[in-house]
Amino acid sequence: MASHHRRIMRIFSFQRVMIPVVIGIAVIGYMLAQDIGKHDLESIQLGLQSLGFFCAAMLLIAVRDIAYMYRIRLLTGKALSWRKSFDVIFLWEFASSVTPSVVGGSAIAIFILVKEKINAGRSTAIVMITALLDELFYIIMVPLVFVFAGFSRLSVSGSTFTLAGFNLGPMQIFAVGYLIINLLTLLITFGVFLRPSSIKQLLIWFTSGRFLERYRRYAIETGDQVMFASAEFKGKNPIFWIKAFGSTFFSWTARFWVVNFLIMGFTGIISLNENMLIYARQLMMWVVMLISPTPGGSGIAEYFFPVFLREFIAGKSSDISTIVAFAWRLITYYPYLIIGALVLPFWLRRVYLGRRLISFKRHNPRENKVS
Repeated sequence: MASHHRRIMRIFSFQRVMIPVVIGIAVIGYMLAQDIGKHDLESIQLGLQSLGFFCAAMLLIAVRDIAYMYRIRLLTGKALSWRKSFDVIFLWEFASSVTPSVVGGSAIAIFILVKEKINAGRSTAIVMITALLDELFYIIMVPLVFVFAGFSRLSVSGSTFTLAGFNLGPMQIFAVGYLIINLLTLLITFGVFLRPSSIKQLLIWFTSGRFLERYRRYAIETGDQVMFASAEFKGKNPIFWIKAFGSTFFSWTARFWVVNFLIMGFTGIISLNENMLIYARQLMMWVVMLISPTPGGSGIAEYFFPVFLREFIAGKSSDISTIVAFAWRLITYYPYLIIGALVLPFWLRRVYLGRRLISFKRHNPRENKVS
């Protein structure tokens, strides 16, 4: 028990929390020094309309978190209270913020759910289904939003990156990422709802070669996770899935539209068509952030925000896209670091100390008589 406590504290240590903060602020500082001049700062004119848009952005952040809390309660069969759901979601977001985006906080999310007295198999299934719902939302919304935004205006120019020996720009990274997400979602859906044992056998066969043999254990674990998820969720009725996907829709829609209202707060009202294009660009940017090697996409998010969204922010003689990028991260990323750091010690005290006191009462007759 003590070793788990120490391990989780190392993951959420002050040094780990400071790494994404330093990276993000360094990138923003460099970009501000390069791009922002006195004239750009003087061009910012905020009024009551701006305040209204900023308040709407903050409200959407709350909607996002409440929808996540509702979903985790639904998936756990209301085994978690609203208070415990709050702890789970913010610690999950905290974990995602201090681990590389390519790793994510899924493993830590399973650990958190287990400590909330949900067995390991069921916890694994819940985390897998949340990922499946998230990816399904993305797969569905990309073509819908792209149609409304107009395919002719989606293209963006920016730096190229080397991936597996190929030089890829933002559009190419998005296309590759979207294809991979579709394939993985199709594979998991087939495994969870149709043939879970076949997926496990496929993963074991895939790692049977000499070069991939070292990944055999992970393949078996993944196969077991698919089978756990199938046993837990295969028989759920349509109403359950409507609620699960509905909460996913609200949480992710709120997440993306925070940027829309933030941009309108700085620049004024934007047409519906422009708003849909901003939405579409964010869907593209999300894939780039998803493969980020930095904790919580720190640095990568700040850099690519102007690449994808500058045209909606920059005026004829000024460009404050870097300032908007910093404001975006300030309200959608750093609060989870702060709140997570505040929630963590109380959560650890509840799940460890509380359990220890229960165990003590069970094995101490004198304590039982007193109580």
